[in-house]
Amino acid sequence: MAKKHWLMKSEPDVYSLDHLLKDKTTWWEGVRNYQARNFMMKEMSVGDEVLFYHSNAEPPGVAGLAQITRAAEPDALQFQKSSEYFDPKAKKDQPVWYCVQVGGAKKFKNFISLEDLRRHKDLQDMLVLKRGQRLSIQPVTKKDFDLIKKLGGL
Repeated sequence: MAKKHWLMKSEPDVYSLDHLLKDKTTWWEGVRNYQARNFMMKEMSVGDEVLFYHSNAEPPGVAGLAQITRAAEPDALQFQKSSEYFDPKAKKDQPVWYCVQVGGAKKFKNFISLEDLRRHKDLQDMLVLKRGQRLSIQPVTKKDFDLIKKLGGL
């Protein structure tokens, strides 16, 4: 099966690429958008490559790379009443929300800001550059992934 490429957004004050470098792996928990959940459940596979994007940052942009290290499993936070991600509709035998494990982080030598991405005409079709596109997990073409990796210095 062909490797896929993704952009995954995280707010760096919540969980940054530096956190992932320190932790080695993390479950991509707390995603509460059905389309993003479906990407994790149905389309992401171990070994898929990820652009790690810092959102709600100054500036926002791609900080580095990661990869999917474990396939989707039920997000444990949906069952924890004390969690902001608790979902009363979710049952252990019928989970609603799933998450993948991410690891293998590498920091770019050159942080690539959103404005840097906008300046490259070859990247104009990326979802992250579309107005109103707020999805936290987005597919990326291999061509765009490879160009961003090169711009990042890896």
